[in-house]
Amino acid sequence: MRIAVAGGTGVAGRLVVEELRTRGHVPVVLSRGQGVDLLTGAGLDRALEGAEAVIDVSNVITMRKAVAVGFFDRAGRHLLDAARRAGVGHLVTLSIVGVDRVRTPYYDGKLRQEEIVRDGSVPWTILRATQFHEFAGQMLSSVAGPVAVVPTAKVQPVAVREVAQALADLVVEPARAMAPELAGPQVESLADMARRLMAAGRARRRPVLPVYFPGGMSRGGLLPTGQGPRGTQTFAEWLGQQTPGTPA
Repeated sequence: MRIAVAGGTGVAGRLVVEELRTRGHVPVVLSRGQGVDLLTGAGLDRALEGAEAVIDVSNVITMRKAVAVGFFDRAGRHLLDAARRAGVGHLVTLSIVGVDRVRTPYYDGKLRQEEIVRDGSVPWTILRATQFHEFAGQMLSSVAGPVAVVPTAKVQPVAVREVAQALADLVVEPARAMAPELAGPQVESLADMARRLMAAGRARRRPVLPVYFPGGMSRGGLLPTGQGPRGTQTFAEWLGQQTPGTPA
């Protein structure tokens, strides 16, 4: 199959492209480097010629609601419209477990993305996955100062590669609307994950201060609520494969 991957150069996107290629498909990377701009729609029609399906793992790094909602609204609309014009038979979109229960500016953007997919005319599947193993390191890198303030949150982290494999499985199946939530094999404390990253030399050492965060994160909002597929790689196994001294 010829399968387009929006965000195919990102953390998850690169592994999706690799997984599709390994399975004998023809991945088409939708990125600015390939002459495609999701925010303006430039290059999309040409890139989607002959594409049978699309996997959307596009992303923006921001904590500003206007930026998040603006990106996912424009990118989502342009991708959906171009997919419809190209006769794409299946749009698979990666989302986040708890996106409808935890209130953050970024999640507001992801919810807008989901709304656009649901309201569109292209057959669709949305896969909500839990946070990646990299989540604790990303949070630490965004917190400056001598103390790392970390939410008192429980998470069930999953390997990015296993998410990529799940997306590659779904895209060749009939559209199923909301797929069962994908999570990792174990529930972890986010603060404990941060401490373990520091102990392994994967983040700057400093005291970790767990703090209650409003909006649902500290009340278990990031955990799956029902049955669904579970990854196999634990956070400890992932951490053991990382190179000490390199930021997570």
